[in-house]
Amino acid sequence: MEKEAIAPAPNSLGAIIALIHRLRGENGCPWDQKQTSQSLAVYLIEEMYELVDAVASGNARAVCEELGDVVFQVLFMAEIFSESGAFDLDTVVQHNIEKMVRRHPHVFGEKKVTSTAAIRENWHAIKREEQRANHSEPASVLDSIPANLPALMRSYRVSERAARTGFDWNDLTEVMAKVEEEWGEFKTAVQQIRGKDSRHMAAVEFGDIIFTLSNVARFAGFHPETALSAAINKFEQRFRHMEQAFSNQGRELESVSREEMDRAWEIAKEKTSSST
Repeated sequence: MEKEAIAPAPNSLGAIIALIHRLRGENGCPWDQKQTSQSLAVYLIEEMYELVDAVASGNARAVCEELGDVVFQVLFMAEIFSESGAFDLDTVVQHNIEKMVRRHPHVFGEKKVTSTAAIRENWHAIKREEQRANHSEPASVLDSIPANLPALMRSYRVSERAARTGFDWNDLTEVMAKVEEEWGEFKTAVQQIRGKDSRHMAAVEFGDIIFTLSNVARFAGFHPETALSAAINKFEQRFRHMEQAFSNQGRELESVSREEMDRAWEIAKEKTSSST
């Protein structure tokens, strides 16, 4: 039976929920009606990446639009679980507020903190207490890291969690020395590539370099995923500039000599340096 129509305030979250009710209702959209939490999770991930792209672009209008898409997907997911009787949106909100208040005793309680590092440490201590109380304490400090995170993000999170136990380098200099060591091992492995097994070994050594570099980023105070995204964007901007330069001459990039490409690349670097 179709849910009773409601008249929420325009431009409110209630209006989106009413829209979802309509789409999922008896005379709604067949595609929306057949969605499950599993199928919807894929779209939620896609929308999150589009939001991240919008944030990186600095375009507030794009961020606004992509935020709306993420909110829609989150509310859609909550509706699916509400229909099954598992929980409703009010329960989601209630649990989240309680958790946020509980994990900010320096704001809502008497806890005194002197740094953001102390706030983070206290956050994780409270989280561990919650897990013990719920009898869900993980066997490892790494258990709560999503296995499906992009590899670079996961490497940063794994090293961060391990460092919290005291298993870490002493300073950035030590990590940089480890990068040099891993680079040497990789060069040796590459020189010995003869077949499938040796190629796999070189790939493993390459992975060690990237993992260690993620720790360099952690010690230096920035996220490797953000840094890599910025580098990719910079390369893409310069490459597109080079493409356009040859296109303006009526030439395809594939027909251009490497020497011409190198000269055009240097020009692209100069032209785009102010925006990178």
